[in-house]
Amino acid sequence: MPPIPAEQQSPYDGGVIPPATAHTIANVMALASIGRTTVYAEIKMGRLKARKLGRKTVVLDSDLRAWLESLPAIKSAA
Repeated sequence: MPPIPAEQQSPYDGGVIPPATAHTIANVMALASIGRTTVYAEIKMGRLKARKLGRKTVVLDSDLRAWLESLPAIKSAA
C-alpha cells in the first residue's frame, strides 16, 4: 500500500482527512466568509446550487467552487 500524501494526513490522529463532497450552510458561511442571509439569497436567486438532505440544506463542493469562480473579479484602479 503506498504512503498517504502529507496533505491528506491529519496532524491530530495520524489519519486521513477525506475531502468534503458537500457542505452545510454553516460550512459555506465559514469557507466563503459570508453571512447566512447572503448564502440563502444566492441560493434563492439560483446562483448557488443547493440540495436538501432531509431537513438539512447542503451545497456540493463542486457547486460552491463554481459559484466562487463565477463571482466578478475586482479590476485594479491602476
